[in-house]
Amino acid sequence: MSKVYTTQELIQILAAERQACLKGKRLKLEVRVSGNPVIDQFITTEGLQKFTAYQDFKASIHEYQRENLVSGIVWKNLNFKSKTLHYPEVDAQLIALNSDLEILTKARDSMLEFWQEITSEMELYLSVSNGKQHARINKLDVERIARRTEWVGLIKWENTNFLEVILQMGWGKPEEAAYKRGKPHSGSEFIHAVNPGNYPIG
Repeated sequence: MSKVYTTQELIQILAAERQACLKGKRLKLEVRVSGNPVIDQFITTEGLQKFTAYQDFKASIHEYQRENLVSGIVWKNLNFKSKTLHYPEVDAQLIALNSDLEILTKARDSMLEFWQEITSEMELYLSVSNGKQHARINKLDVERIARRTEWVGLIKWENTNFLEVILQMGWGKPEEAAYKRGKPHSGSEFIHAVNPGNYPIG
């Protein structure tokens, strides 16, 4: 029986392949730029060949995940003052299996509670216009969005004089949710919590 690669091994394989593609060691040579002179001046053939080579390789890794039931979940810690949350997240380069979605759904409530607890004194903003703008919202707005949320993600930006904690509230497949490509079946909203007087940067 042949060895099945683990989640961490697939992440490492993808990282190595991405570097090889970026350095031009892997090109999908049959890919051509559009043929439209207006578009072609902004896109190099080699750049498109590198991008396509990596996307094709990533698609084959996703198929490997499905065939061998290799989870796309990695476990992370979010530290906030004296509190720590250990939570699941689908790696950005992998896909979520159905079993992964179950894990994310089970973790949803505890992740929401943690976020609400650590951001209770912060101002809340909803990401709008594909993340280009942010609209001020309140806790009731967050609760309304949470009712239709299947899973959540967390991101923290912090330095000596700034703190932002982002809550991604999603539905459907995580790999299709962030960039609106899976709508309406997959998608997400981003809530930004910042200290009073600050504005989101993430």
